Amino acid sequence: MASDNASTPENELLTKLLLARGPGGQEDEVRAACVEELRSRCDEQWVDPAGNVIGLIRGHQDETEPRRAIKVMVHMDEIAMVIKRIDQDGTLRVTALGGVNPVNFGMCPVDILGDLETIPGVLSFGSMHATTNAPQGADVLSGNVHWNDVHVITRCSVETLRAHGVRPGNRVALSRHWRKPFRVQDAIAAHFLDDRAPIVAALQAMSQVQKRREELRSDLYFVFTTLEEESNSGAMYAAASLPGDTTIALEVGPVMDEYATRLSVDPIINTGDQKGYYTRAVVTGLSEAAMRCGYDPQLALLVDFASDASAVMSSGTSARAGCLAIPTENTHGYELILEGAIHACAATLSEYLVSA
Repeated sequence: MASDNASTPENELLTKLLLARGPGGQEDEVRAACVEELRSRCDEQWVDPAGNVIGLIRGHQDETEPRRAIKVMVHMDEIAMVIKRIDQDGTLRVTALGGVNPVNFGMCPVDILGDLETIPGVLSFGSMHATTNAPQGADVLSGNVHWNDVHVITRCSVETLRAHGVRPGNRVALSRHWRKPFRVQDAIAAHFLDDRAPIVAALQAMSQVQKRREELRSDLYFVFTTLEEESNSGAMYAAASLPGDTTIALEVGPVMDEYATRLSVDPIINTGDQKGYYTRAVVTGLSEAAMRCGYDPQLALLVDFASDASAVMSSGTSARAGCLAIPTENTHGYELILEGAIHACAATLSEYLVSA
């Protein structure tokens, strides 16, 4: 990280996860990092058929009664692009993977994740010295850029691309060249803090829960999910296949006047979003846990938002749900959080889990 005082275990882990490419459906690099980090933090771990990474921490329960369980979900995937077609000169035409517009990335270096090899490219809107007579001129010059206005320059022939396994449906991710986090005084900025910062918080919470195992009365399933940005399908599969009636999603939360949220270490407790309202008892429990940890929770109704937890509750595969979020500027863009916000999220979550 671009600062002399930023080399802490938390920031080193965050950097490692940010450099791992994880577009939806090709989360392999992030999945490998999560598997490695889980080894010392849970009783069991595995990868399920949907590609979710799962870590289990067993609670102390009376074996004569049905076991209680809570699922914590945090997604591994990131917003990206997917190849729609390949032109005769080797130029790629792409469209959105997840909730992303071209302006979220700008003209930038990209990694094209072929089936056989990853190759470099450049996301381009075309030269800015064009007039409105140029094919992309009107939209680009007005700043109203759409996916049909952009392309990826590869400098490869169609035959070379085919030899690398590049085809329609392959993912195109922001290059590692632009993934390193950046220090801004007391804040950390980077693409894909959604959802890498919550992943770090989940891993920290697992370590904190381990230190309080004697207080734990529920089995905890930490689920690092696939395809949240597209369809929540990883979460849907996990909710249907794992025990437990309560699901908590860890997320980034938008800092906006509309929601009265502020950039702070104080966690955002989501009370509802576009897929429904969260369970009142869970919202209250998360809020009280944050206050016991010394934070001033920000309760917010995030109307234009959704999470794995609201998805599984709205589908009827989880009886109760809640969402705990790290306050974040520029969500789905060059995101920014305060130093200490990850720790606050982890502390709130672990306090909730051991007291639930």
